[in-house]
Amino acid sequence: SLTGVFPSGLIETKVSAAKITENYQFDSRIRLNSIGFIPNHSKKATIAANCSTFYVVKEDGTIVYTGTATSMFDNDTKETVYIADFSSVNEEGTYYLAVPGVGKSVNFKIAMNVYEDAFKTAMLGMYLLRCGTSVSATYNGIHYSHGPCHTNDAYLDYINGQHTKKDSTKGWHDAGDYNKYVVNAGITVGSMFLAWEHFKDQLEPVALEIPEKNNSIPDFLDELKYEIDWILTMQYPDGSGRVAHKVSTRNFGGFIMPENEHDERFFVPWSSAATADFVAMTAMAARIFRPYDPQYAEKCINAAKVSYEFLKNNPANVFANQSGFSTGEYATVSDADDRLWAAAEMWETLGDEEYLRDFENRAAQFSKKIEADFDWDNVANLGMFTYLLSERPGKNPALVQSIKDSLLSTADSIVRTSQNHGYGRTLGTTYYWGCNGTVVRQTMILQVANKISPNNDYVNAALDAISHVFGRNYYNRSYVTGLGINPPMNPHDRRSGADGIWEPWPGYLVGGGWPGPKDWVDIQDSYQTNEIAINWNAALIYALAGFVNYNSPQNEVLYGDVNDDGKVNSTDLTLLKRYVLKAVSTLPSSKAEKNADVNRDGRVNSSDVTILSRYLIRVIEKLPI
Repeated sequence: SLTGVFPSGLIETKVSAAKITENYQFDSRIRLNSIGFIPNHSKKATIAANCSTFYVVKEDGTIVYTGTATSMFDNDTKETVYIADFSSVNEEGTYYLAVPGVGKSVNFKIAMNVYEDAFKTAMLGMYLLRCGTSVSATYNGIHYSHGPCHTNDAYLDYINGQHTKKDSTKGWHDAGDYNKYVVNAGITVGSMFLAWEHFKDQLEPVALEIPEKNNSIPDFLDELKYEIDWILTMQYPDGSGRVAHKVSTRNFGGFIMPENEHDERFFVPWSSAATADFVAMTAMAARIFRPYDPQYAEKCINAAKVSYEFLKNNPANVFANQSGFSTGEYATVSDADDRLWAAAEMWETLGDEEYLRDFENRAAQFSKKIEADFDWDNVANLGMFTYLLSERPGKNPALVQSIKDSLLSTADSIVRTSQNHGYGRTLGTTYYWGCNGTVVRQTMILQVANKISPNNDYVNAALDAISHVFGRNYYNRSYVTGLGINPPMNPHDRRSGADGIWEPWPGYLVGGGWPGPKDWVDIQDSYQTNEIAINWNAALIYALAGFVNYNSPQNEVLYGDVNDDGKVNSTDLTLLKRYVLKAVSTLPSSKAEKNADVNRDGRVNSSDVTILSRYLIRVIEKLPI
């Protein structure tokens, strides 16, 4: 044992070449992100046992770091836990935590590309949800496949009273069942398209194992196109622009493989929410696919225009008549958020004043511009993000400021929630069906906030959310099938239950425990806590996308960050003034000197002071100028 080697009370002491001599055994009370960590960012573990010293140990037993864990009472799980912070360990490699008197953690990696495999696996999960076709993939040596399914989608009986068919094949199965729902597709597609727009340079080169991998469209977009192809079939055949709410069997089917489900599936009558979400999705698709397939982009925007026009002429919130169906309802209380999102995406794609006015009038009605907790039933955030990040001219400055203020205060509250939670859970003590999806979806708020006002706290909170679902939680288990430590084995997923294979289909985030943190059960029948769903997976995909092909901010210039602390605030302005007045002779680092040159003229002088002060009072939108 190394107990006693280090002076008492010494925190964060670097140790060189010492070796672990005690034979530490794995202990599940040491809970951390089993996928791993990114250099130059937060790295924390939660230890649910009385302890003090901890060591970060390389695979070969070399101790690279020792620290002292700090205790806190986790009001969520009602435990006293100890937080081990080893953020200063940045060398790439494989490590574990050793805690005297407790044991050791699972092995984890520190690497810049640590999330690449997880991202690809979550995307594989989307491919394996494809409907109307056969799918086939080998993962961890296990082959998963099913034959062509639901090739007769779908019948029009509930739309026009005729037992005739209109093609509505393709798309993804929604969740543990095989039906397809437009409203849940909305948050799913919206999240993934925003991942593309926010992290395009990182995602464009990613190669995925899909049938279209050799075409001219980036693989990430190919997967989305398969869903949009289905979405385009959901407009009523009468040309009105109304959009069917879902394609579904009358009742949920049994636990059989998709190709064995032969019950007739029907278009379910339209809803205004589904119609508005259709507009938003197809408008986004139009601008995103235009560089790769202009003809397809044109098809998308023409469809969007027809449905937008219908909504404009029919302002009432209309619920789908689902009386013939007992499957998922996805009935939103209001369509105000859906219509707002539709207007934002139409404006961003086309630039017409009509859409801008529509969005701004609707946004003014929202007292809270950004909600910390959002899902399929509240997509307003998606529209707010698009508007805020748009580079189109003509935006209302007061509205921009109002949304920005709400965004940053919401992001700040998420950071505080994560920091005050024993397991870094960004959603704090809030639990409900599918809450794991919301935990990772909150990374959207944090990433957009970080674009508007760069702050390492936002990035680290986003990483906390990811860490939580990959093992830094009460169970010391990954919540994603096929990934990380002791992942779910019995998800509420018909394929996993029916295929005769022990391992579940890979790449799916399960919903998580509710009504409390200790209520997750890894059994197939628990649709309440162990189902999978496209909206939760899309949130995970967004969260991981931000860190694929990632270049740490430590290597990038952060203009305005004069003290090199990863933030731009009034402290930087004070230091810059003192430096220009020669009250201080140097800045903290060569990077800080680059950061201080906010007009990029190669000099740091009073012009930079003026520009930075104008940026901090938000007269200037972006640095550098």
